[in-house]
Formats: sequence, structure tokens, C-alpha cells
Amino acid sequence: MRRFVLGVYALLIVVPLVVIVGGSFKTTPELFASPFGLPKSPTLDNYTTVLAKQDMLGVLGNSLFVVSISVPVTLLLGSLVAFAVARLPRWPSRILFAIFAAGLAVPAQAVMIPQYVQFERLGLRNSLTGLILVNIVVTLPVAVFILAGFMRTLPAELYEAAELDGAGPWASYRRIAVPVSYPSLAATAIFLIVMHWNDLLYPLLFIDDPDKRTLPLALLDFQGEYLTEYPLLFTGVVVASLPMVLAYAFLQRHFVAGITAGAVKG
Repeated sequence: MRRFVLGVYALLIVVPLVVIVGGSFKTTPELFASPFGLPKSPTLDNYTTVLAKQDMLGVLGNSLFVVSISVPVTLLLGSLVAFAVARLPRWPSRILFAIFAAGLAVPAQAVMIPQYVQFERLGLRNSLTGLILVNIVVTLPVAVFILAGFMRTLPAELYEAAELDGAGPWASYRRIAVPVSYPSLAATAIFLIVMHWNDLLYPLLFIDDPDKRTLPLALLDFQGEYLTEYPLLFTGVVVASLPMVLAYAFLQRHFVAGITAGAVKG
């Protein structure tokens, strides 16, 4: 039974992947004639159109800029809060953790109007800086939730030994908590990269300038009211997915260790 369930799950993953990747090398007539088949006459015209005519490289640069700043800052702030949660006394630790955990329970749609008004007043709407700030705020509870679960499992003796050597809180964080937490930081980084890279809601809300579009927002251009250019859309999806695939390939050896760390109380 388990093999059957895993087989069905594998099909649900592989079939759309084959259709999208194969469709990016097909013309529109060939795609509709044989959506699940391999390309009979593979063409790179779709990639040329997407990269050249749709300014996908500029859009890709915007997404890379947003992610390359949002993820490290979120990791830094999240690890600092998680360290505080792990090292503070019992009740202050619980209160601090509950404040950030509450952020996971608030739907993003519930605060969009106040965010929009506030960003408009601050002059941050329609700017990549504003998009970076909102990404950090929205995903910081996720980072705290994951990292705190790991840092709570670190033996107190590590910090006590550092304190005997004269290390203060900042030195303990920098020399003990961060190096030991590399697997958890890598796993959190993957989650954050995926969340920031695929985010459509906030760019759609805050960005009006075509030169400041991110990848998910640019992919909407291939979908019209009456006609959708599926080969170009599939090509855009492939191009947009490549950085995430590379990021996972680079960090995957830490991924399993990171997501399981902290699952069992030490």
C-alpha cells in the first residue's frame, strides 16, 4: 500500500514536471497536440523570446536582489531572536516565542490594507526596498520558529563553558550558537528562498513599475484574458525555477539534518 501511495505521489510530481519542461521546447500547436509527449522538433525560440523580448534577465536581477538581501537579514534577525528564546529564563522565553509564533497565525491578507497605507505614507510603495522590508517582516516568524526549535536543544554546558572563559552573550551567539546551527540555518535558508522567490502577492500589491517587477509578477504577462501562451509560460517557469534548484543542490546536504534538528527534545 505504501508503495502504491508513493507511486501516485511520484506521478503527481513527475507528470507536471515533464509537461512543463517538455512544453518549453515545443510550439503552441505541438503542445496542444501532444502535451505529455516529448518534443518532436525541440526549439529554443521560447527561451530566446522570454530572455530577450520579455526582459527576463532584468526581472531575474530584481528577484535576485530582493532574495539576496531578504534572506540573510531574516536569518540574522531570526537567529538572534531564537538565541534569546533559548537562553532567556523560562517565562520571558515563552512570552518572546509566543509573540513571534502569533505572527504565523495572522493571515497576510488581514494586514494588507494597513501595510499598503503605511508604505504609501513612507514612500516605500513601488520600490524594491519596500518589498524587501515586507518580506523580512512576514517571514521572520517562520525563521524564529525553526531556529528556536534547534537552539533549544543545544546543551547548556556549551554556554556555561564559554561563560567561564569570559564570553558574553554576543560572543556565545557568534562563536557557539551560529556555528553549531549551520544545518538548521541552511534548512531555514531554503524555506526562505522558496517563499521570497515565489511570492506573487506582495509584488502584485506594492509594485507598479514594470522595471521593478519580480519573476512571479512577470510570468503574469504570458497569461491573457482570452489567450495564454503556454510554451512561453512554461519557459518562464523553468527559468524562474533554476535558481531555486541550484540553491537546493548547494544546501541539500544540510537540509534533512536541519529540518529534523530540534524535533526531539534533547
